[in-house]
Amino acid sequence: MSQPLEKLLPPFAPVLMESMRAIGYSFETAIADLIDNSISAEATNISIRFSPYDSPYVAILDDGRGMDPDELVSAMRHGSRNPLEERSPHDLGRFGLGLKTASLSQCRRLTVISKRKEKVSAWCWDLDIVRERQNWILTGIPADHIRSLPHGTDLMGLEHGTLVLWESLDRVASDGHALDQALEAKIDEARDHLSLVFHRLLGSKKGSAGVNLSINKVPVEPLDPYLLGNRATQHLPIEEFFIERQAVTVTPFILPHLSKLGRKEIDLAGGEEGLRKSQGFYIYRNERLICWGSWARLTRQEELTKLARVRVDIPNTLDHLWTLDIKKSSAIPPESIKQNLKRIIERIVERSRAVYTYRGKKTKLDGVTHIWERSSVRGGYAYSLNASHPLVRAVRQTLPEDRKGLLDDLLSLIQTCFPFDLLYVDMASDNRTENRTAEEEDDETFSDSLARLADVLRPLHGDDDQALLKLLCSIEPFARDHDRTVRAYAELARGSYEKH
Repeated sequence: MSQPLEKLLPPFAPVLMESMRAIGYSFETAIADLIDNSISAEATNISIRFSPYDSPYVAILDDGRGMDPDELVSAMRHGSRNPLEERSPHDLGRFGLGLKTASLSQCRRLTVISKRKEKVSAWCWDLDIVRERQNWILTGIPADHIRSLPHGTDLMGLEHGTLVLWESLDRVASDGHALDQALEAKIDEARDHLSLVFHRLLGSKKGSAGVNLSINKVPVEPLDPYLLGNRATQHLPIEEFFIERQAVTVTPFILPHLSKLGRKEIDLAGGEEGLRKSQGFYIYRNERLICWGSWARLTRQEELTKLARVRVDIPNTLDHLWTLDIKKSSAIPPESIKQNLKRIIERIVERSRAVYTYRGKKTKLDGVTHIWERSSVRGGYAYSLNASHPLVRAVRQTLPEDRKGLLDDLLSLIQTCFPFDLLYVDMASDNRTENRTAEEEDDETFSDSLARLADVLRPLHGDDDQALLKLLCSIEPFARDHDRTVRAYAELARGSYEKH
């Protein structure tokens, strides 16, 4: 093999390069940073390849526009871009540090090969060479050596694109774990991370093509934190405000209660334990998720607000206001944006709480007779059974006068001893409640419940079926599904007619 080409960059202390490895990247955030570069280069297909055996490596291959030799050398420089300069609206980079700092936070040898207009160039940062030479030495890779590198042949088969190769993975294994096991575990974590961070870009039609991402040829599927495939997810009105003439779009969602979620959906929402931690703002920059699971100190994380998710879209032209860090893993909103978000939060939080408090709402002028009444008492709330509920009145009429007091005592005992504190904890916890509601009952059970109540209430209305049906449709729990109640009642009436 011929002698490697060498290019000296401006002299800086090599110790600084070693220190920059501790900037705070995790394996998955480092991978995500490289995916940003591929997307900014208009790549349609991005392939992550890795091998934990023999000579372990991680490679990211894309079919983006690639770089010519001069552009590649510039890209390998630290701080190659001014974060204040104007960029393409779809550019996901900022500092010109991500390629180097992200990669070298995980490995000691970084090789980048790029192909553009039939020109192929390759350069390598090798920290061992930097340490040996005591200077920042960028090493060139001869053209005849490129095909011998992992997936070098794959890049050569593309019309244009870039291959980033990590070798000497000294930061992957920790706590005494073998490198092969550690790398596979890191890749699994990266898959979950990328599924969420790029969920709006994966498979979407951004421009003329979608972004296809795979790991060892297995597609990375998008992970939707808002569960938009569930009909019970609430879409609140979109709001937009302008900062420095740039639009910030806020889209709130309220997730369904746990009782309406399947196991897969619970996992997508963060799992039973992580559901509470996942509430809050989801900050996107050019549809790339930057940070999530925080209310930015504008409100507290509560059990009863854990279903709230607020999508906030910011353009890259406002990076300087959001205090976006190099890793693109945190963004602190400026005061001008906080004021707008705080106003929106108050409305969103109330909707999240309402998902839990639905069954305890007070009787009001909504045409529905509720079994529980809610009233305000000394700055708090009190709940009592509705003694005027038609079923309670019907039962009372069947009792002799000397027994009606027992019914009153029973109702009083139930509302006095009802475990409201325990109910609050259970409903607000991440454990699913297994009690089925009327909406979840099968048709037979629903019809049986309706028939029993109709028999009790029928003496109040005689043969007036329409009046009885109207009453049933106004009573909880049947008032929650008017159409189902009408159908079930019609079946009951038809069965009664056939018997006669």
